[in-house]
Formats: sequence, structure tokens, C-alpha cells
Amino acid sequence: MRIKLFMGAALAPLAFATAVIAQDAEQDGPVTAVEDVIVTGQPALRNRTDDVVPTLSYDLDYFQRFEPLTVGDALKRVPSVTFLSDVLESDGARLRGLDPGYTKILIDGEEVPGAGVDRSFFVDRIPAELIERVEVVRSSSANRSGDAVAGTINIVLRDAVSLDGGYVRLGAIAFPDSEYGQFGGTYGAVWGGEALGGRLLLGANVQDRRNPKDKYSQRFDEPGGTLDNTEVQTDVRDGTDYAFNVAYETEIGGGVFDIAGVFVRTDRYQDEDSIEYRGGVENAANLLTINDNDLDIRTDNLSIRSSYERDMLGGETEFKLAYASISDEQYEFESESEYLRDAVIFPDEDRFTLDSTRVDIQDEEWKAAIEHEIDLSNGVELEFGLQGNWKTRDSLITETPRIRFNVPNAPAPRPAVPAFGAFAPVPGGDVTIEETRLDPYVMLSGENGALTWEAGLRYETTDTTITDRTAAPADRVNESEEAELLPSASFRWALSEDDRIIFSAARTVRRPNFNFLSPAVLEEEFGDSDFVGNPDLKPEVAIGFDLGFERRLGRRGVAGINVFYRDVQDLIEETNTGAVGSGGAGTFVYTVDNVGDGKVYGVEFDLSTPLDFIGMDATGVFLNYSWLDSEITDFLSERRFNSQSDYVFNTGFTQDLPTWGAAFGATYRKQGDAFSRVLAEEVTTSYGADLEVFVEKQFGSNVVVRLTGSNLLDSSKDETFDKFANVADQTARDYDEYELETESAGPVYQLVMRVAF
Repeated sequence: MRIKLFMGAALAPLAFATAVIAQDAEQDGPVTAVEDVIVTGQPALRNRTDDVVPTLSYDLDYFQRFEPLTVGDALKRVPSVTFLSDVLESDGARLRGLDPGYTKILIDGEEVPGAGVDRSFFVDRIPAELIERVEVVRSSSANRSGDAVAGTINIVLRDAVSLDGGYVRLGAIAFPDSEYGQFGGTYGAVWGGEALGGRLLLGANVQDRRNPKDKYSQRFDEPGGTLDNTEVQTDVRDGTDYAFNVAYETEIGGGVFDIAGVFVRTDRYQDEDSIEYRGGVENAANLLTINDNDLDIRTDNLSIRSSYERDMLGGETEFKLAYASISDEQYEFESESEYLRDAVIFPDEDRFTLDSTRVDIQDEEWKAAIEHEIDLSNGVELEFGLQGNWKTRDSLITETPRIRFNVPNAPAPRPAVPAFGAFAPVPGGDVTIEETRLDPYVMLSGENGALTWEAGLRYETTDTTITDRTAAPADRVNESEEAELLPSASFRWALSEDDRIIFSAARTVRRPNFNFLSPAVLEEEFGDSDFVGNPDLKPEVAIGFDLGFERRLGRRGVAGINVFYRDVQDLIEETNTGAVGSGGAGTFVYTVDNVGDGKVYGVEFDLSTPLDFIGMDATGVFLNYSWLDSEITDFLSERRFNSQSDYVFNTGFTQDLPTWGAAFGATYRKQGDAFSRVLAEEVTTSYGADLEVFVEKQFGSNVVVRLTGSNLLDSSKDETFDKFANVADQTARDYDEYELETESAGPVYQLVMRVAF
């Protein structure tokens, strides 16, 4: 709170002062024109890149006018990106609808670790205000990490040469439909210019995050059966993001040196309160339980990269060194009071349960590379290099002994709650994973008339050591070595000045989830059955292609269509060891293994253009639609890859009013249903549509005020859960429980002012 007050107090007078100075300077012209640092006065469009590998590039002007809070919010407008998050949340990006672990997230071209066990990075951890552009790389190249089966999302931050001048951002966020009725703030400042013998950029951003939601669940004994109980729940996520970034570039020793860093802290408190009623009769006489579940989260992300590039050895050599880390600390507290275990109704409880858990994840990566490019004859270029990555991940999940006691003679008073015992690691909860990767590569590229091409070969080696201090001594340390040869090739063929075909083919990998590698036994992880990890898992590998056609529309517009296909081999799926589980006869111990193959395919269309061809230069429209599908055979039958939405659709427009110095626009998004099947549970998820609008007004030459509204259709998330005691019951469709859950939230409004200086 002190940091927020300090930033607000510091930036408010700065915004006022710079506005006054700019007004005084209007006669001589502003120091920095507003369009140089703030998006205004131009339709929102996609870039038409010259990359050989199929790449969609979206500059800040495509996102900023809708004032997304996070990179995740911005990515909702990008083709083929889906989310399986709560309403108003956009955390794990699912490119082409696949699990986030199939998508590689980069910041400024460098890998970043995430807190999730699937190696994914939550894109809502990065404030949107930091980004310069977002690149969606649909295929792979030899000079990038090959663990990108679905593709790569590269988040490019502002660098030291991106600004001459800067701006201050001040704003307020309102949640009018929330019964908690709270306002939030957003403050930021960015400056770039010449300093310290080179170019320097400095930025800071503080913004409040609040997500109040309501949930309602109905639980039946089976589909169409008897209603057993209902649950009414509120879920409020309240937090603040702090972000600081710096970039510096200078010429030294005949070459160019640059260094950049970004630090983001997420402080979040999640408060879930629920009340459960018998038979759906929601009164005191049928009150079953009252539950209070609180989660305190603090996540720090740090990323630092540096490079030095100069001409040498007959070509151009670049040395790279980077460091990235994530620190994720969580404390969860859950209490539950039970009623109706006897004939005495509320307010006299019958049993009280208390749980407490801590999570501490520290993940660090060091990266180094040396890369060299040489121009060969006839326009052919040779690039080769060696990239190294050293990861250490320490995961400590501890809990206290559960506190549970009965109140046997209600309405006798409940005894005092005893103190928590000592925290101790849960099975598989005290693990260190060390990975060393050394990846040499070589790549040729060139241009021959209308044809531009590249072809390369990458050899990825991974040495892994897993130390699980909760496992039996004989299984405590496990070591493995893997090596994959990853060829790739792409070409771009210009049919005319406006039309071109882009093709790419590549072999990619997906490494196993961290929790799949631990040999600790987790009791009742799948219904009544247990689970044990498999340290000998191999990565999944995929061979795939992308084939697209792209056409320029007028001077600035672009339309494209792309088809993609992935043949995924060595799929990691649950299997039965045959051993009897801790629950006795009828239960088993399950594990994961490399079994079977799968296919992923789809069609992607996108359009982004001003309507200048009909004389409406100030009007921009955008539309993208992705049809997504896949095939996999699991322990029951054929299905899609888990939780892959069958489509995602975005459309919108921006309208500038140059005479008035104003603009407005809207965007509409709809994501298709997603189905998931694991042992003992099946889930179908549906989302309502999302509508966002903005209006803006420019004052003078350096001030823009923008009002935005999001979730204007009160979008909901609806889930259907089919739950079973074990796989035999799942096969026979003998239900343990059938649940319908809906989650909803109201609109969010922002009023933001930017002052250029």
C-alpha cells in the first residue's frame, strides 16, 4: 500500500506539471508529439512482417486503445489464443487451444520460467503497459528453442531506442456491479532518450487488480437425477501489480552493447466463501456447510538480458547472456463448519475442519549463447551457434496436520480451536529439479527472386537430475539424459506485390510436467486411486506444418488464411500400474507413460484493414476466426486433446474523428466449448461472449483521455463435471456425482489519462 501511495503521489504532480509545461510550449511545438508515444488517431491493424517463418505481429496500437491491464488481456484479440481461466482472468495462454505447456512464451526472445508444473508462464503476470508488440510465431526455426509444439508467443518490451521523450499514465478502475464496490488505480511513467553515453529507457507501472465473481453449483447423483445439494459462493481476487523496466544501449569496442531488465511483483489475495444447502433448499434448516478459503499470493518475476554484437571473423557475431527467475510464495487457509450431521440445525455446528498449506517455488534460469552469421555467395546467409540453458527449480509444498473435531452434543458450545502444528512437506512436495541444456544449431537462409527461404537443424540435449526428498531413499535421486534432432524449413513465395504464400515445417518437442517426474506416491489423487510419477518419461515430439496465404489490402490492410497440422508422438498419458491402491480392493496406483499418438489441426483466418478503399481512411476493422480440432485415443475412447476449444472468434472496429480529436471502438470475442477427460473426472467448459468498448479524446497536443469498458455482456463460465469413484465406474457411467457450476462477473470500467512530454 505504501508503494502505491508513493507512486500515485509522485506521478500525479508530474502529470499536472508536464501538462502545464506542454501547454506553455504549444506555440513552439511540444517536446514529443503525442502520436510518438501514445496510440491515437490511427486504425488498429496487424503488421505485415517479412519473416520467413509464419509470424503475426501486433504493435501496441492494436491493443492499447482498449486499455488491457495485462499481456493476457491483450492476447485475447490475437488469432487462435484461448484461455481456460476464471471470468476476467487471462493467465495460461493456450495457442491453438492446446494446454499452455505446448506454447513457448518468450520475453524479448528469451525463455522465462513459470510457477506452473507444466512449465508454462502466466501471461497475466506482465502488465500490458510494458509491451512494444506481440509476435505469434506459428512454426519453429533452428535458432529458437524447439519446445513450441503449438507455436511461440514473443512479448517484445520497449527498448532503449523506442522512445524520444515519454509519458505519464494515470487512471482509475471501477467495478460498479460488485457488491464490494471498490475503485482501483493505475499509475505509470515511461521515458526514453540519450543518457550515459548511449540510449536509456526507464519505466514504472503500478496497477490495482480486482476480480469479484459469483459462483453457483448444483450437485446431482447422476445426470437428470436427484438434486443432492447446492452451493452459493463468492470469489474475490484483490491485488496489485508493480512493474519496473530499464533498457540501455551503446556502442563500444566497435560493436553494440545492450542490456535490459524487467521486474514484476504480483501481490494478490483471494477470498472464497461458500455456503452449501441440502436438496437445493436454501434456508437455515437445510444448511450443510459454511466454508472459508483464503489464499495469499506473492509472485516476483525478474528477467535480465544482455548482448554484444559486432562484425568479426568475416561476418557478424553476437554474444548473449541472460538471467530469469520466478519466486512464487503462497499461503492458503481453509476452514469448514458442518451442520446437519445430527438433528440440530444451524447455528449449532457438528464438526469443524481446518487446513493450512504453504507453497514456495524458486525457479532460476541462466542462459548464454554465441551466434555467428556469414554472408555467402548469391545472397545466401549461414548462421550457426551454441545456446545453453541452466535451470534450477526448488519446490516446497508444506501443510500442517489437519485440525478436525466433532461437537457431539449440539447445541453444546464448540471447543476452542487448537493451534496449528508444524508445517511438513506433502508427498512430492519437496523437490529440486536441475536441467542443463546445450543446443547447437545451424541454419541457411536466402532469397532467389520471388522466393525467400530458410532451412536449419537444431540438436537439443537435456540432462536432468530430480531430487525428491519425500520419496523412498532408493527413489530419491533420479537422473536422465535426452537428445532430440529438430529440423525445420520455411519459405515465402511472392505471387505478386500483394499476394504471397508462406509454408513452414518443423519437428518440435514438449518436455514432461514437473509433477509427472516425481516418484512420490499421492494417495487418492484420481478418485479413490493413487498416483505415482515416472522419472523416466521422455518428451513428446511433434512433426507439423503450416501453410498460409496472405494478401495486402490497399496500402495498410492485410488478410490471411492458414492451415496447420501436428502429428504428436510419444504422448504422455495416465496408465494403470496394476498395483492395488491405498484404498484397497477396487482402487489402483496410476502413473504416466509415453503411449500412443495424437493429431492437431485447424484453419485460421484473420483480417485487419482500414476502410480506405471505400473512402473511410479513419475506420479500421479487424476479424479473426480459428477452427480448432484434434484427435487422441485415451483409456476410454477417442477425444480431443484435453480442454481444446473448438473455435475462437474475435471482431471489432476503431473509428477516429480527426476533426474533433476523438475516437471510439468496440471488440467482441467468443470462445467455443472445451472438453477434458482424465481418470475419474470429465469436464465440459463453456464461456459467454465478451464485449469491450472505448471512447477517447485528445486535448491539445500532448494529452489523451480514454474511457474503456470490458465484460459488458456479464460473461459467464459454465462447467459440467462428471465425477466417478474409479475408472471402472467411469467406463460403466456409474456416477459418484454430477455437478453443474456457473461463474459470473460484472463489467469493469477504466478512465485513463496519458500526458506526453
